[in-house]
Amino acid sequence: MFEVSFIPAFKDNYIWLLTRGKRAVVVDPGDAAPVIARLEADGLTLEGILITHHHADHQGGIAELTARWQAEIYAPVVESITGCTRPLSGGELIEVLGETVAVLAVPGHTRGHLAYSVPGALFCGDTLFGAGCGRLFEGTPEQMSASLDQIAALPDDTLIYCAHEYTGMNLRFALAIEPDNAALQARVAKVAALRAAGRPSVPLTLAEEKATNPFLRCEVPAVVDAGLRHAAQTGEDPDLTVNRKKASIFKFIRSWRNTF
Repeated sequence: MFEVSFIPAFKDNYIWLLTRGKRAVVVDPGDAAPVIARLEADGLTLEGILITHHHADHQGGIAELTARWQAEIYAPVVESITGCTRPLSGGELIEVLGETVAVLAVPGHTRGHLAYSVPGALFCGDTLFGAGCGRLFEGTPEQMSASLDQIAALPDDTLIYCAHEYTGMNLRFALAIEPDNAALQARVAKVAALRAAGRPSVPLTLAEEKATNPFLRCEVPAVVDAGLRHAAQTGEDPDLTVNRKKASIFKFIRSWRNTF
């Protein structure tokens, strides 16, 4: 298995660096400068770039990086990605540093958002965050709910490598949804201690997300009740037929999170 470390960028982005020996691949390099500095400091050769979606803070460094290294660019086919050489739509298997990587279509945050999965690890961009999920800029609640279900079906010990340090902020909202969740209360203390020590809260474990992330808990009674209360307060008309209930609750709490 390749090694994984992070390169901080902007205010709260994580650019993931995958290495095997002196070979390197990066995930979502929005800024080339810190990536170049790290590659040169460690004597690494960049051979690939994995892009999850088209937002500038995830792809803005591609041109500068490919001016220095001849790297393959893997990216969503339906989105405009500078320099893409391997367009992907989800369902493909690609090889990264000698490992087989499954490409997952996880629309919601954007129309063509992808995630990259290997046994034990998922690089999911802005789809799932610590105790939260991405805003719906282009996709629908039904799409994002289905994308999160796809992630939740992975093994519980999967490490989730998301692209932002949002966990502490998201936990405050999660507590508003489930104030009596003991696992959530414990996580708040744990993340506060990590951040106070200058350490990241990422990667996340899928098991912990399933126990504390309201967007993965839309069938839990406390989350359902909170979502319905918000819908009533905002005048939304819930569609709670059997096959829509989960997506409806997701929609209500995502709407609440937008203004929290």
